[in-house]
Parts: sequence; C-alpha cells; structure tokens
Amino acid sequence: MLGERAPLADILETMVRAVEAHAGGDAVASVLLLDREGRLRTGAAPGLPADYNAAIDGLQASPFLGTCSAAAATGAVVLTPDIDAHPHWTSLKHLPLALGLVAAWSQPIIGTDGAVLGTLGTYFRTTRTPREDERALVAGLAACAAVAIEQAREGRINWV
Repeated sequence: MLGERAPLADILETMVRAVEAHAGGDAVASVLLLDREGRLRTGAAPGLPADYNAAIDGLQASPFLGTCSAAAATGAVVLTPDIDAHPHWTSLKHLPLALGLVAAWSQPIIGTDGAVLGTLGTYFRTTRTPREDERALVAGLAACAAVAIEQAREGRINWV
C-alpha cells in the first residue's frame, strides 16, 4: 500500500483490521495519532462506535490515563489485563466496558527520530494480555505505521 501511495487512512484501517482478524473475534483495534500538542487523534478505529471515538479524540497523552494515552506518553508498551480494576481507567472505563471490552494493550508507534507518533491499541472481550504472536504482529505493524505516518507528514502520501 505504501508503494502504491495509498492514503494514510486506508493503510491504518487495513492494519487495524489485520489485528482484529488475527485475534479471531476477541479484539477491537485502533490507531491513535499523537498531534503536535500531545493529544490523541483517531487515525483508524472502524470497529469502535463513532461516539466512543469522539469521546477519546483529543485526550492529552498521560502516563496515568488509560492504555493508549499511557503508551503515547511513555513510548512503552502498556498492558491492562483488567480495565475495570486498573486505576488509570477510573475516569474512562465506562466507555470500553459498555461495549463489552474488558482488557487492553497498546504498542507505541515510534518514528525514525525516536519520537512517539501514535499508538496501535487493542481491546479484548476477555480479561487477558496479548499472546506472543499478537505482540509480534502488532510490533511489525507499528513499525510499518511509523513509515506511513512519516510519509504522510512529509506529503509523500495523502492523509485521506
């Protein structure tokens, strides 16, 4: 898709759908982009309702908020095997729990300069952490997403 100069939105949606398919129906994935002000913006989240995406769009990255926000703020993988019990989800847990999503993890998307560009997050319908094959897939996709995001920022591919 990069070689064909597909729009960034299409590339990210394809990645998200690959993560969901690999999980076999147990997961909903999303890509959140980190803007220049340190806020999370929805890049691709076709499996999440529009009101959910609107509720999290614009959240400030923080090591103490949710899973993707913490990954964006720290640049590290963040695991939340039980959203309901985790203190970083206190103010937001009603959003995923209402959808039957009870666990989450997030892989930061790191640019060539080491800066965090966004996150590739996965919610699960069961209380668990990602399997090794899921970690490997998402790590590879996050590296590809970094290339795509950087190309979009450089104007070499379109955003949409």
